[in-house]
Amino acid sequence: MNTVIPIILSGGAGTRLWPLSWGDHPKQFLPLVSERTMIQETLLRLKGLELGSPVISCGEGHRFMVAQQIGEVSDKKPTIILEPMAKNTAPAIAAACCAAIKQDKDAVVLVLPSDHVIADVPAFQNAVKVAAVNAEKGYLVTFGIVPTFPSTGYGYVKASCDEVDGAYTLEKFVEKPCLEKAQEYLASGKYAWNSGMFVFKASSFLEELKTYNPEMANLSIEAFEKAGVETDFIRLDKDSFGKIKGDSIDYAVMEKTTKGKVVKLNAGWDDVGSWSALYDISKKDGNMNVIKGDDVIVLDTTSSYIR
Repeated sequence: MNTVIPIILSGGAGTRLWPLSWGDHPKQFLPLVSERTMIQETLLRLKGLELGSPVISCGEGHRFMVAQQIGEVSDKKPTIILEPMAKNTAPAIAAACCAAIKQDKDAVVLVLPSDHVIADVPAFQNAVKVAAVNAEKGYLVTFGIVPTFPSTGYGYVKASCDEVDGAYTLEKFVEKPCLEKAQEYLASGKYAWNSGMFVFKASSFLEELKTYNPEMANLSIEAFEKAGVETDFIRLDKDSFGKIKGDSIDYAVMEKTTKGKVVKLNAGWDDVGSWSALYDISKKDGNMNVIKGDDVIVLDTTSSYIR
C-alpha cells in the first residue's frame, strides 16, 4: 500500500452524550472506551500502516486540545486546520485535501470521524488497504458496515453484487429507514450501514466536488490558499469559508458521483452516538451494569450505565 494521509474530522459537538460531552469539551476528547481519548484511538488504530503526517480539521476553540492529544500519541507533526465556522463535512474535507496535496500531489487520504469505535483493528486495517488500492485507480471509496441488526438510527449504502479488487460499485445512499425497511435491507444482504469513513485521492475528491458543486470547491480551495499560517495551525480564511453553503460529503459528492465504491467492513464498528450505544459496547458485570469510576455503590440495580 502506498503512503496514506489520515484526515481526521473533529468538529462535532457530541451533544447526545450531554452532560459528559458538551460544546467546549465534546466526546472525541474524552476517554470513553479506553484510557485514551477517542481522537487518540482514531489515530492509534492506524499504527502499522504506511502513513503521512495527519491532517486534523477542527474548530477554533478546540485547537489546543487537538494539538496536545495528537502530540501525545503521534511522532509526526500534524497539520491542524481551523474552521472559522461549521460548514458540515464536505468543505472541511476539501480544505484538508488541499493540505494533503501539499504533502504529496498524488496523496491518497483516509477520512475518519474522530469519535468512532472499532473493535477489530486488523480487519479495519485490511479494509483500508483494499480501499487504498481502489482509490489509486481514481475511485471514491466508502466503508459500508456489515449490519448486525435492522437499525433505524443509521443511514445505509446499497452496493452492487459485482466485486472487483475487494470493492463493490456504490449504487445509492439511503436515509435512515423505518423498521420495516431496515428489516428488508438486512435480509437482502445488499445494504450496509453508512460509516462516514472514506478513502480517495485528494485530487479525485476535489475534481468531483468541482463537477457537482463548483462554488463550494472554489471557495474551499480559496479559503485554504488565503489561510493564515501560524506555527502550529492553519486558520482558513473567514470571508471565503463563510460564503460556502455547507453540506455533507454524502449530499455534495458521494450521492452524485459515478466513481463510488464500497468496501464492506465487519470490525465491531460503532459511532457511540448516545448513552445507550456506549452501554452496548461497554463491559458489563454480572447484573448487566456498566460501572465507570471507583466511588460507586449499587443496590438492587441492573442493566444500567453508571459513571
